Amino acid sequence: MKKYTALLATGFGTIAVISLVLTVNIGGELIATQEYAMRIDPLIDKQNLFTTARVSIHNVGSGDLTGVIVNFGGGDTLHIGELEAGQNMIVSPPANNAMEMVVVTANEGLIITKEYREPPKMVGMMGS
Repeated sequence: MKKYTALLATGFGTIAVISLVLTVNIGGELIATQEYAMRIDPLIDKQNLFTTARVSIHNVGSGDLTGVIVNFGGGDTLHIGELEAGQNMIVSPPANNAMEMVVVTANEGLIITKEYREPPKMVGMMGS
């Protein structure tokens, strides 16, 4: 009987630790921990007949960002201006852009550079 009690206590302890870790990880994503922070996600989807691209820009900080500029490369820029705390924006590069990488800057000293990523192709999906 003591074996089962110890095993049960170990199981509940493990569940409690896993729950705590998940709560802290999820809470860290939902609660802004820095005053100025930004996350960008450039995505390119190459199909047989056409290519689509988009850049998701998310202000994950607690303060508003000003002077936000998206540089698509090749001299193509987009002046967004202000991005409020928690605001998410999706923009597209110009049609004739090489779509290799994106640089997003803000007046608060943020400079984020990322290459475009391609979603995995699945059998039966368009473009695969």
